[in-house]
Amino acid sequence: MHQGCVSSMLVHALTADHVYLACGRTDMRKSIDGLAALVLSRFKLDPQQPFLFLFCGRHKDRIKGLLWEETGFLLLYKRLENGRYQWPDKPEDLREISEQQLRWLTEGLSISPSKAVQKVYPLHNF
Repeated sequence: MHQGCVSSMLVHALTADHVYLACGRTDMRKSIDGLAALVLSRFKLDPQQPFLFLFCGRHKDRIKGLLWEETGFLLLYKRLENGRYQWPDKPEDLREISEQQLRWLTEGLSISPSKAVQKVYPLHNF
């Protein structure tokens, strides 16, 4: 099996009702318990909901994801070998992102593409 298929199957098997970025820097030494405590204390959300919480460190070259599944927490970790994540800097913010933005982020792209084609809303029906 092609290696890309394996990682694609793993990511598609994960389900979350919401995906949140913890903006600003997070101490990447934090474990599952430390990240769950951060979600509860800083953002006043229950970490045991089917939400994916994403965290980024000072160097912006790695992210951690915390996801509650029915039997416990899943900790995800990704390090970019070349480059940095386009990560929002305001530390007090929790930002919800779409599935598409999550794909862009994990590919090392910006979650807010500046060159996106704008939608056109026609004024007249032909």
